[in-house]
Amino acid sequence: MNNHLYNLYSQLVQDRRSIYRIQKFYLKEARGCKKCQAFWKQILQEKQELTQNILKLINDHK
Repeated sequence: MNNHLYNLYSQLVQDRRSIYRIQKFYLKEARGCKKCQAFWKQILQEKQELTQNILKLINDHK
C-alpha cells in the first residue's frame, strides 16, 4: 500500500471516530446551548462530507 493511500485510510478512521463522538456524546452534552448544538451539527455535516470525499479518493485507487 502506498503511503498516501495509508494516510487516506488513517484520516478516514480518525474522522469516523470523531463523527461517532459528536453523535454519541457532544451533541447530547450540548443540549442546553443552541449555539454549541449548531456548532456540533455543522462540524458533523462537514466531517460526513469529508469522509465521503476520502472514500471516493480511496475507491479511485482500487
